[in-house]
Amino acid sequence: MLGATLIFSLLVARISAMLLEIALGAAGLIRARYALKDTLASVAMRFGNVGVNILMGTTMAAGLALAHHWRVASIPSTSAWAWLALFVLDDFTYYWFHRISHRCRFWWAAHVNHHSSREYNLSTAVRQPWTGVIVGTWMPWMWLTWLGFSPEMVIAQQTLNLFYQFWLHTEAVRRLPRWFEYLFNTPSHHRVHHGANPRYLDRNYAGVLMAWDRMFGTFEAERDDEPVEYGLVRNIDSYNPLWIAFHEWVAMARDLRGVRSLREAVGVTFGPPGWRADGRGETTDALRATWVARSVAQ
Repeated sequence: MLGATLIFSLLVARISAMLLEIALGAAGLIRARYALKDTLASVAMRFGNVGVNILMGTTMAAGLALAHHWRVASIPSTSAWAWLALFVLDDFTYYWFHRISHRCRFWWAAHVNHHSSREYNLSTAVRQPWTGVIVGTWMPWMWLTWLGFSPEMVIAQQTLNLFYQFWLHTEAVRRLPRWFEYLFNTPSHHRVHHGANPRYLDRNYAGVLMAWDRMFGTFEAERDDEPVEYGLVRNIDSYNPLWIAFHEWVAMARDLRGVRSLREAVGVTFGPPGWRADGRGETTDALRATWVARSVAQ
């Protein structure tokens, strides 16, 4: 009951911040572009996400508890050092979960709806998946409870990480001090992440710390001479929450009907989005390679 109350409290806080951004934007005090149908679709996606998380929350809790049962240590929740370590390890885990969610179509089908809006504002932050918990996007965090952090600690840190990311979805903040931009995820960095431009595709997976993107070669700075084009490589042009939530699953099922081998079936399901057996798919790597070739030729 407490968990459900917390979820709804956070939802109310997010919607209140979104309404404030709308009001300030309408008054011309900040940059905030909203489209009514798009905003309503995002809010509907969030309510669906909350409902699924409440219904499926026991599944995630059971998985984390199972790993904790076989833990190699018991890490006390009263230790400040434990929480600091968990902050770093949780953020590292989020980076790889997020990167896989863009590079593996099976998880991309759950994550894609978050990128489906062609607007970028606080309502985009609440456009969350309905199928993520179902397909196990929580499983990368099991290793943390296996290490010895309690499931309650891990879930609390996940919640804090995601709460931090909410404010990143805005055009009202252009740049923050250079030291902050270097160390932490910011609206500028996250705008890049939501870009469909070849330069920006599959970049800046960070949750809080930008160290992981800089370390693993996925960092890209926002450029003033190349505005971010929000949305997908192929936009779905729909405000129907059901289609937003399930369109990529439908597309995957359609592609699977046409496969001619086990290799092709695996590629269509678990390969990068856009993968094709003939090598002509519009994957991120292919799109970026084409863009680089054109840039060199100019």
